Amino acid sequence: MIWLTWRQFRGAATTTGAALVVLAVALALTGPELASDYSAGITACTRDGGCGQFFDRFFDDYQAPFQAATVIVLLLPALAGLFWGAPLITRELEAGTHLLVWNQSITRTRWLAVKLTVVGGAAVAAAGLCSLAVTWWSAPLDKSAAPGFTLMDPLVFGARGIVPMAYAAFAFALGVTAGLVVGRTLPAMAVTLAVFAAVQIVMPLTVRPHLLPPVSASFELGPENVDSFGKSSDREFPEVILDSAIPGHTGAWVLSSRLTDPSGHVVGGDGAPATVHVSVTSGPCAPSQQAQEAERGMDSCLAEINRLGYRQKATYQPFERFWPLQWIETGAYALLTLALTALCFQWIRRRP
Repeated sequence: MIWLTWRQFRGAATTTGAALVVLAVALALTGPELASDYSAGITACTRDGGCGQFFDRFFDDYQAPFQAATVIVLLLPALAGLFWGAPLITRELEAGTHLLVWNQSITRTRWLAVKLTVVGGAAVAAAGLCSLAVTWWSAPLDKSAAPGFTLMDPLVFGARGIVPMAYAAFAFALGVTAGLVVGRTLPAMAVTLAVFAAVQIVMPLTVRPHLLPPVSASFELGPENVDSFGKSSDREFPEVILDSAIPGHTGAWVLSSRLTDPSGHVVGGDGAPATVHVSVTSGPCAPSQQAQEAERGMDSCLAEINRLGYRQKATYQPFERFWPLQWIETGAYALLTLALTALCFQWIRRRP
């Protein structure tokens, strides 16, 4: 039975294996140079006293391959569900070959178990190897990524660590379940794609932020968490736009970032401009004063805004929770996979 399953699956396995080899070779050829550039840049900028500009330049240089590698890892589980999971049983049902096997000494349960183990195991292994290779290659970029591309960012999080294997297992089990219930390959593939996409959207938006209780805290304003500050000609007071960053918590996943006034009321944030009642005709925020203190830039103005009582009120998941969240989410997907697998076995036993 194992040999028969392998013969049916070897074409897809060979194609996937070849694609993974090509990816591994590309990453192996470019990875050492990437790590060397990062190491040399860190050494130079540390000696000069600041690495912010180096991080921005370094990430910009490699952003395109970084995003491409991330997308590949994200797509692999979906492809496993579509092209390995959904047709796995429907192909047999449509051709009627399952009856030949069932009329021999092979039980339905064993027939399904072998197929799920061989093909499902290959899907998990492929996702794991792909994630491992990309995680290794992108390590320097993950350390220097711009906001929105850090390890805790929803898209990048799903392409690192161990969760891609859980995604692949779930997508494969979902495809097999859809095939058993629907009974036709193309409709089963459509159902698999729709459900998997929905789960992958719901998880980072509504579930993952609460797998561990998020941290809420207030922070003073500074260059690290202020994206822009200025006054338009039609407004009496200037406006502040907060950045999705937390002072002292590099790499944190910012769930909300809002500006509060001295009384504690939210006056803006989450990318929207917020009015700050600070004088721009005199004092540290006056253009003439800032021109005289060019070296300090906006520091004196932000210090004045902080003195008035304005604060960033943020809710976030610290970077230190990356691996706990990875394990919890992997466990959640494992439970979903087990539930779908149990449904498959129950269905196959009751099928006439």
